[in-house]
Amino acid sequence: MAENNDHTHVAQPDEQIKALGRLVGSWRVSGGTEGTVTYRWLDGGFFLIQDVELEQYGQRITGIEVIGREKPFGADKAGEDIKTRFYDNQGNTFDYVYELEGDTLTIWGGEKGSPAYYRGTFSTDGDTVSGSWVYPGGGGYDSVMTKIK
Repeated sequence: MAENNDHTHVAQPDEQIKALGRLVGSWRVSGGTEGTVTYRWLDGGFFLIQDVELEQYGQRITGIEVIGREKPFGADKAGEDIKTRFYDNQGNTFDYVYELEGDTLTIWGGEKGSPAYYRGTFSTDGDTVSGSWVYPGGGGYDSVMTKIK
């Protein structure tokens, strides 16, 4: 009698994760923050890694962000939201939720629906994302990413 072995099923990234593939590559960032960011897939395609080299308010910011669905130890399936954690050279950790609907990318600060967020739109050719960071009480800024390679 054959054993039913769940371990033979190979998990695959879902369509929402795969759709973030349009971010893969290096981008020049301009606006309230200047510099470059590079997105790349972690082997398996479940997580995007963003490498950050920016200058904001006269400070150099370098860091790494891991973008994907949380699947804690012992969980049967991954969470609903595409969550991230950003780690920088100043000891900060910031959590975000990524949401891509059509050509509109929203990056929520903290949890989905937060009053702090970025919303940008991909150009028709996919080589530019133009939008703004919005913060409660003001202080947001426009930001444009232009694909370098």
